[in-house]
Amino acid sequence: MKKRYINREISWIRFNGRCLEEADNPDNPLLEKGKFISICESNLDEFFMVRVGSLERELTMGSEKTDISGMTPYEQLTQIGLDVRRQIQRQYEILNQHYLPDLKKAGISFLRMDELNEEQASFAARYFETEVAPLLTPYAIDPRRPFPLLGPKYLHLAVLLPARAAGGALRFMLLPVPKNLKRCVALPHAQGRGAFLLLEDLIIGCAEKVLGVKPVVAQPFRLTRNQDFYYNDSNADTLISEMKKNLKKRKFGQIVRLEIPDDFDNRLLLLLKKYLGMPNRAIYRIPGPLNPSYFMKEISSLEGCDDLRFPPFSAHIDEELAQGKDIFTRISEGDLFFHHPYDSFDPVLQFLQSAARDEDVLAIKQTLYRVSGKSPVVAALVDAAQHGKQVTVLVEIRARFDEENNINWCESLEKAGCHVIYGVPNYKCHSKITLVIRRENGSLRRYVHLGTGNYNDVTARLYTDMGLLTADEQIGEDAGAFFNMVTGYTDNSRLTKLIASPDNIRDRLCDLIDEEIDRAEKGLVSGITVKCNGCTDKKMINRLCRAADRGVPVTMIVRGPCCLSVRKHPNIQVRSIVGRFLEHARCYLFVNEGDPIIYLSSADLMTRNLDKRIELMFPVENEAIRQRIQRDILFEIEDNTKAWIMQDDDSYVRAEPAEPRHNAQEANIFAVDISYPGVI
Repeated sequence: MKKRYINREISWIRFNGRCLEEADNPDNPLLEKGKFISICESNLDEFFMVRVGSLERELTMGSEKTDISGMTPYEQLTQIGLDVRRQIQRQYEILNQHYLPDLKKAGISFLRMDELNEEQASFAARYFETEVAPLLTPYAIDPRRPFPLLGPKYLHLAVLLPARAAGGALRFMLLPVPKNLKRCVALPHAQGRGAFLLLEDLIIGCAEKVLGVKPVVAQPFRLTRNQDFYYNDSNADTLISEMKKNLKKRKFGQIVRLEIPDDFDNRLLLLLKKYLGMPNRAIYRIPGPLNPSYFMKEISSLEGCDDLRFPPFSAHIDEELAQGKDIFTRISEGDLFFHHPYDSFDPVLQFLQSAARDEDVLAIKQTLYRVSGKSPVVAALVDAAQHGKQVTVLVEIRARFDEENNINWCESLEKAGCHVIYGVPNYKCHSKITLVIRRENGSLRRYVHLGTGNYNDVTARLYTDMGLLTADEQIGEDAGAFFNMVTGYTDNSRLTKLIASPDNIRDRLCDLIDEEIDRAEKGLVSGITVKCNGCTDKKMINRLCRAADRGVPVTMIVRGPCCLSVRKHPNIQVRSIVGRFLEHARCYLFVNEGDPIIYLSSADLMTRNLDKRIELMFPVENEAIRQRIQRDILFEIEDNTKAWIMQDDDSYVRAEPAEPRHNAQEANIFAVDISYPGVI
């Protein structure tokens, strides 16, 4: 039985490895490769803060509870350590042997202090004195001055200074690297596109100017702390205070990772272990610069390097909307479908912005999970409230790592006069829905937007998601009932077309799977295609395996962790696509004897989504839109450029390259019309 399932954490590490391999993919432009090195690093940060942090807590509590694959917390942590260390070696093999040399050939150089020419050295010295030195605060560590609390994910320098007197002990001190300065110090250069010096190298090289004495040794290190906390969310009145307490706790979380250079001085390491008290398994030696996230944050946007990036493209906008047609009139004429970023997110914003100013709109209701820092979505809701609309917004303040941002948005919305719901007790609200109520011809009409992704104008250009704008009467009624449900007045038994978790999505998917099994056993055409971000729920895995074993062809397109093993199940194919955009849509297709049933959803096949969150799944009934979705999914099934396929040993290999080459994301960029009669 254990061989039926793959450990979630190991499967996730394999996914991160697929992201990393894009940094060495010759199909990608140079600066785009650097982004994948950074993505791999930021993914690992979150993995340690949440997944490893949770396992470390279980281990501390003495838990020997096994996961879906039969592994205890200790066994998982041991395997994670082995796999992550292998991944780090691969990451820095790509960085040191391929990426940095290729950058240099393209005229972008990273230099050490001893490689600077006279002009660069003079510039670096002035920059240190004027911009860096004033921000440095050395912390001496001795019996009178205890070891300070170090924040997570920040770079610090561990420093040994000479003894004050002959025969005395070396002095230990810490020097935080300023977090509000760019990591890459731009140097003057006569040739090429840029020359850079890492900030920590500059500080080490000039430390004597601040410390008054040349260090015996100075090296960087970086901590990751457990950010996964339990909190009491059963009382909405105390939810805000609970979340604020937890935001403070993150500074004190257990250390789950210490990153140090691979040549880190043993004297420094002994001192850090003494003061930090973490186990050896938490120590990771890095064969290069720590935290190479600067390739994404700073280097990828270098001016004059457009030829080193993906070429821009224009997202498709409905022709009538582009010509200025009223959006409510356009929706009334037929459903609008979006596959972002190939289809522009602008009509969704236009829907909200028009509703805010439209004299006939009476009310707007919306759920928000993650929004951008300067969100036009929130701005539209504020505008609507200020124009006298009744605005109700459920803001999920428990969205991990967006808690503080969402709490701030709640306060802004309330000040504008919106009715704000801070989440639903006991359940995170992960659904993506907007309801606009408009008076037309003496009666009320409901307009609804439903999506698989967040109302975030930034990620809508980076993540692939699907959405629907509709004036369908039943969906409108369901949307109203849904909002009454999350405010506590009804249950979801009143929903007809929309399907909500935590009660009904699992049951509906199981019924649809069973119907395909019944068709296969009768010799009728059957098939299941699942596209999601994660498949980790044991019951759903068992159901899909049962379908495959009964003759139903099952195709899984799972970007991230997949605990379903294809061994012993030749009728299941598991694919993962990692490319220019992050695949984020959730789509469930059932062949239904050639008349496909298609649902889009905010929910993955994960226990948390099916049983512990408020999610929505909605049908696609418009025939042209169903064909469009089938076409786009078919692109992904035929992808032989960015797709990875799970093997019988649970590993993934790239799809066999062949001619013609099929890149699903590129195909969608150039084929966004909905006239294609696609069939799966």
